[in-house]
Amino acid sequence: MKFIMKKIIILLIILFPLNISASEKKTTFTNDIFNKAQSDGKTVVVSSWIKYCSSCASQMKALKDVEKDFKDLIYLNFDVRDKKIAKQLNIQFQTTLVIYKANKEVYRSLGELSKEKIYKAINSVI
Repeated sequence: MKFIMKKIIILLIILFPLNISASEKKTTFTNDIFNKAQSDGKTVVVSSWIKYCSSCASQMKALKDVEKDFKDLIYLNFDVRDKKIAKQLNIQFQTTLVIYKANKEVYRSLGELSKEKIYKAINSVI
C-alpha cells in the first residue's frame, strides 16, 4: 500500500506542473497580425506548442523574455493541432521555432529550448 501511495504522489507531482503550463498556453497567431507585421518589415517569431507539453512550456517561457527584450519583434504562437496554421507555415511538430524577416523564412529549429541559442538566432537576423 505504501508503495502505491508513493507512486500516486510522484505521478501527481509530475502532472501538476504540466497542467499549470498547459493552462498558460493560448494561440496568439492570426493571419491579420502575421501579414501586417511582415508588410511592416518586422521580424516575426512563430512557435508551435501542444497542450501538456512541458518542453513547449519551457520554450514559451524563453520566448516571453524575447518578447520583452526585442521591442521591434513580433512573437506569435499556436497549437500545432490547428492544421490550417500548421499547413500554412509548414510546421508539423510542437516546439518548432520559425523566424521570418522581410517576408522570408530565415531560421527554423525544432525543440530549441536554450534561451541563449534563441537569442543568438534572433540577433543573427535583426
